Amino acid sequence: MRIVVLGTRGFPDVQGGVEKHCEELYPRLVALGLDVIIITRKNYIKEKIDGFKGVRFVHLFSPKLKSLEAISHTFLALFKLKKLKPDIVHVHSIGPSILIPLIKLFGYKVVMTHHGPDYMRKKWGIIAKFALRLGEKNAMKYSDKVVVIAKWIQDYIEKKYKRLSYLIPNGVTPIDIKSYDTDNAGNSLIFKKFNIRTGKYIFTAARFVPEKGLDDLINAYGLIDSPEFKLVIAGDADHETDYSKALKDLANKTNGVIFTGAVYKGDIFKLYSNAGLFVLPSYYEGFPISLLEALSFGVPVLVSDINAHKEILLPDFRYFRTGNVQELSKKIEECFKKGIDENEKKRYIDLIKTCYNWDIIAEKTLSVYKECARD
Repeated sequence: MRIVVLGTRGFPDVQGGVEKHCEELYPRLVALGLDVIIITRKNYIKEKIDGFKGVRFVHLFSPKLKSLEAISHTFLALFKLKKLKPDIVHVHSIGPSILIPLIKLFGYKVVMTHHGPDYMRKKWGIIAKFALRLGEKNAMKYSDKVVVIAKWIQDYIEKKYKRLSYLIPNGVTPIDIKSYDTDNAGNSLIFKKFNIRTGKYIFTAARFVPEKGLDDLINAYGLIDSPEFKLVIAGDADHETDYSKALKDLANKTNGVIFTGAVYKGDIFKLYSNAGLFVLPSYYEGFPISLLEALSFGVPVLVSDINAHKEILLPDFRYFRTGNVQELSKKIEECFKKGIDENEKKRYIDLIKTCYNWDIIAEKTLSVYKECARD
């Protein structure tokens, strides 16, 4: 069975939840016997490689414009489908889904993965939000099968569109935690480069967009009187904006804040593993892989009280009211000092292995493909 994938920038080492999702999922589906082709946005692929772990790439130009990139790239990708001859076209996210009616018109079966109602993100203007809502509507009406990554999204589309879906969440790759322990990390280049001390920093990883709440996090950190820990933020902006510029300016004015830029694989695992606390202050998420990664390392966490973060049942003290900077500041200090006990740590690690395992996720996705092909 041949699957052609639309709606991802590409991988490996490309920022974004959809990109991480696809990087983990599709090599596993290749191992299960599928022929998978990703139509990438070639300006994000640093090395123009032909594939990754058995997944084949077709690199295609896309304008690097915040509002037009996904839709324009998907439109151009339509003209590749006839040559690629897919059995199923898998579309990720509601933006590219605006063109699903055309894909169906060309005679292809479509599986769509809903990563969240992106029109809820702060970064989009009126026109972009209209296009995203239309994309969601088209996906719900015309897709042969719909997959969602979180229960709250499943409930949302069932209520709004009366559309049933398959719940297949994001996952985490099991990591040998000992490889990223204090002794190994303390001597790593990234810790030396930024003068980071293991266990003496709070950490987050995110793109520099308003809905991630990074300005709240920096402001909350700035309210702490002589903190014993630094604030380390891994990530950057896909497109430089007034917000991302203001965020960097705010960080420069706040003592103890470290921006590492986008970090991948070994280095980011070391930053997770040796953090004193992981904080995710988002106003909106579909279902954050970064939170799963933090929990997989047994790191104490503190997150905003949005629906996506409540998918995993954390103790009440690990939530704060979204956007409440004063409460966030207070809870950062409390949770950093409290840490995490072995029972709580074991519960999260076991949960990750049983419910958020990419091998299981790949099997479930394959079942959706098979059912779609039979219909």
